[in-house]
Amino acid sequence: MGWLGVLLLACALLVFALAHRDLKSNWSPTLEIRQEHTLITNGIYRYIRHPMYASQWLWVVAQILLLQNWLADLMGLIVFIPFYFLRVQAEEKLMLDTFGDQYRGYMGKTGSVIPRLPK
Repeated sequence: MGWLGVLLLACALLVFALAHRDLKSNWSPTLEIRQEHTLITNGIYRYIRHPMYASQWLWVVAQILLLQNWLADLMGLIVFIPFYFLRVQAEEKLMLDTFGDQYRGYMGKTGSVIPRLPK
């Protein structure tokens, strides 16, 4: 399973890099909307609304496959799962409050952390 872990880790890094590339100055470590903030729907965001979180899911699974240490694996999940659900819920609310129907339409076309191919 080591090769699968390495592959998932590489995919996690690629998805994370693509997300940062496409967000440009819209990225922030905190939940905030800047004055010039725009809704990004191109690049990787054409298929997925939360690629950074998708990359973190890939990273967590890769860690499980590579470390093979049940304590480290469990701690990674215990830390990440609540963070993920709380953060995505807050982020979706912020985006809906800011971009309204534009974001609702975008939600209908994309997956949250699993890519949805455009129709």
